[in-house]
Amino acid sequence: MTLTVSQPQWPLNEAQPDIVFSQLSHLGLISVTGEQASSFIHGQVTTDIASLEADQWRWGAHCDPKGKMLASFRTFAHQDALLLMMPRETLALDLPQLQKYAVFSKAELVDASDDWCLLGVSGEQAAAWITQTFGEISAELTEIPGGVLLRDGECFIIAVKSDTQEELLSKIDQPIYDFSAWQAVEIAAGLPNVYARHQSQFVPQMCNLQAVDGISFTKGCYMGQETVARMKYRGGNKRALYIAQGSANVTIDESSQLEIKLDGEEGYRRGGTILEAVQRDGQLLLSAVLPNDTPLTAQLRVAGDEASTLTLVPLPYSLEEE
Repeated sequence: MTLTVSQPQWPLNEAQPDIVFSQLSHLGLISVTGEQASSFIHGQVTTDIASLEADQWRWGAHCDPKGKMLASFRTFAHQDALLLMMPRETLALDLPQLQKYAVFSKAELVDASDDWCLLGVSGEQAAAWITQTFGEISAELTEIPGGVLLRDGECFIIAVKSDTQEELLSKIDQPIYDFSAWQAVEIAAGLPNVYARHQSQFVPQMCNLQAVDGISFTKGCYMGQETVARMKYRGGNKRALYIAQGSANVTIDESSQLEIKLDGEEGYRRGGTILEAVQRDGQLLLSAVLPNDTPLTAQLRVAGDEASTLTLVPLPYSLEEE
């Protein structure tokens, strides 16, 4: 269930408001229940489900046999269910893949998206509002009336059952923005959201999943593990997720490509794949998978828009191996 949007977006080249409420209608939830729910998912994904505590959530990925991601997600437990949060369009394709293997386990997987209301809270005053509304929050995952609260640094995701939505709305006296406001927050955080068009294109490390603790290299086997492990222990990964911002005149869509300026020359060459983008009033913020030796000084543009200019932004985390 979605919340009503009551406010247009602010320009990307301006600071966001002190607090931003975003309806997350682009995200959905897979619910996994049954006696073997956790053990089944543990054997399918990159993250260590078995060690997940009640007050924790984690990033993870579901890969194909070649180690390419079918989905990336946040996962957490609530009551008797394990929940996987991911873009709805990805969920529609990934759920049947998981269900195909679940027939051999005592686990039931369903699309529970319509049973939940998802709201993002970000901005400098987000933590203060959360504390005022729900009390002091220190854990990654906290039970709240009607659902759970996920904390990610200074940003929060509220997930409550749809039948308690009105109670949640009664606590909000600010405008509610559409989901692109939250996308901008996640892009700026370098988070690895995989949409349907990018299924089976990238090994998790190509989207920096290891940098957000989305890969366990000590857990048991899972689909695609051999490739993921080889990328870590033998090298070979030549790509990484980058953040870029700038301007563009063309509308970014699924066919849009990036070009990178050739060193010391006038020309450009194809530079990488756009993962996620937010565009407002000619301004553009995006995440993209580029060669991992791309310098932050590189100049990029949108293919087909010679007037566009994009510069790379430092990641808010390190990609150095510990």
